[in-house]
Amino acid sequence: MRDLVNGFGYLMKGQRWAARHGRWWGFGMIPALITLVGYTAALVALFFWTDDVIAWATPFADDWSSPWLGIFRGALTILFAATCLFLAVLTFTAVTLLVGQPFYESLSEQVDRSEGGAVPDSGLSIWAELWIGLREAIALLIRVTLWSVLFFALGFIPGVGQTVIPALAFCVTGFFLTEELTSIALLRRGILLKDRRRMLRSRRLLALGFGVPLSLLFLLPLVAVFLMPGAVAGATLLVRDLTGENEDAAPQGETAGGPAGAFNGA
Repeated sequence: MRDLVNGFGYLMKGQRWAARHGRWWGFGMIPALITLVGYTAALVALFFWTDDVIAWATPFADDWSSPWLGIFRGALTILFAATCLFLAVLTFTAVTLLVGQPFYESLSEQVDRSEGGAVPDSGLSIWAELWIGLREAIALLIRVTLWSVLFFALGFIPGVGQTVIPALAFCVTGFFLTEELTSIALLRRGILLKDRRRMLRSRRLLALGFGVPLSLLFLLPLVAVFLMPGAVAGATLLVRDLTGENEDAAPQGETAGGPAGAFNGA
């Protein structure tokens, strides 16, 4: 239970860090804003055609009498919309991190620097890190799709499908969000996807305490943009806990030149 509280604490610490470093906060919003525009256009188009998609997928129900046809397709419409939102929340972070890899790596480095001590460096080129990020984003998309299909199917179970399953879906979403957001700081420490999953599963409550509240907040698109820099900062602080690094080291001041200078030197 303590880990659950600590996970939420790292989320708050990350937001406070971003609030104290205004230039980095603005710097970190750029990739999230770009991704939001693309996602908004896709979701608006998708929801506009939802009724047609449901009708196309259920031709066997065309001859059903009222009100059963409306009830059946109405329930499917709600489940379809919920599944699309579930996919959007999960993949938004992965796509944003991929688009903003250089931005968020610089931000994560600055968080480590402000905590004192050495700043870990993977030694990989930016192209190698982008390739790893793309591979892992595809792997995540496959896992998310499988979970989405499962939750969509379980949603048909009376009672449980409308109560327990949505709660479970948010827990899974929160864990995935933590996995995605910690990927930058852990990759800089040379820890790849398989080992990252093992680390997070060993501290599952810590991951859920960080990710579940964030997944709820990320349901609001503009909130996701504003919180993304702090989420990356908080994930870096969480990683320092996972790896046992000394968080009591004396903080160092922000490097001269702000975000742009750190970006150019990354």
